[in-house]
Amino acid sequence: MALDGNYLRGTMAAVLSILQHSTCPENITFHFLWSRFELEIFSSIKTTFPYLNFKVYPFDANRVRGKISKSIRQALDQPLNYARIYLADIIPTDVKRTIYLDSDLVMVDDIAKLWGVDLDDKVLAAPEYCHANFTKYFTDAFWSDQSLAETFKGKQPCYFNTGVMVVDVDKWRQGGYTQKVEDWMVVQKQKRIYHLGSLPPFLLVLAGNIKAVDHRWNQHGLGGDNIEGKCRSLHPGPISLLHWSGKGKPWLSQQEDVSAYFPEERYYHHLPSTN
Repeated sequence: MALDGNYLRGTMAAVLSILQHSTCPENITFHFLWSRFELEIFSSIKTTFPYLNFKVYPFDANRVRGKISKSIRQALDQPLNYARIYLADIIPTDVKRTIYLDSDLVMVDDIAKLWGVDLDDKVLAAPEYCHANFTKYFTDAFWSDQSLAETFKGKQPCYFNTGVMVVDVDKWRQGGYTQKVEDWMVVQKQKRIYHLGSLPPFLLVLAGNIKAVDHRWNQHGLGGDNIEGKCRSLHPGPISLLHWSGKGKPWLSQQEDVSAYFPEERYYHHLPSTN
């Protein structure tokens, strides 16, 4: 997970929910990436979770500053949002598998079930959404360029959300996936082929070549604006992970009527206060 002062309450809620629903929380190690040292963040984690098994690693924001293209939402342009690309380069080499999680989610199931998914020799596992209109994640300039559009030739690419990913870290390193994602970021700087921050280069490299897991592991799209009709429908069936990937975050305001952002507010009590 990434450590960001603006998302601290979300991080705390995510950690708490993972621990609360784990059969063996003592077996979990958290790896946190940070781009700016903020003592109060580390103090809050240690104070709130005195027995938490965690490690922190600095992420050099300069690695991506020159590669980031402006997206449709300012939050997507922050260097730390791209840290997931470099996860395998940062964490220790003895770590063979990891689960990358965004900081705006709540786990309501045992994370060991997700950890134990069979990757079937794939580098990454995540819920796939093959009903989504895949073409909308890229610009007309991309699809009109035959050499670019042929990136997906012979594949059945499906959208997946990069906020929840099981990663075979060894395969990621051996396959040079960091460089592959970076290469598409370079193309984007030369010719605008997408609008959504760090997600599209992941899709360009991996869509159609990941292990699909049950949709229950990423009920994303929460936090959309219900007044503007932008709330995503819940997935059918049981849910193991709730993900506020929309612009509305449960911790941003305690004063507003949160029902506009959170029609699923019955889960809001999972979020602790870090005051």
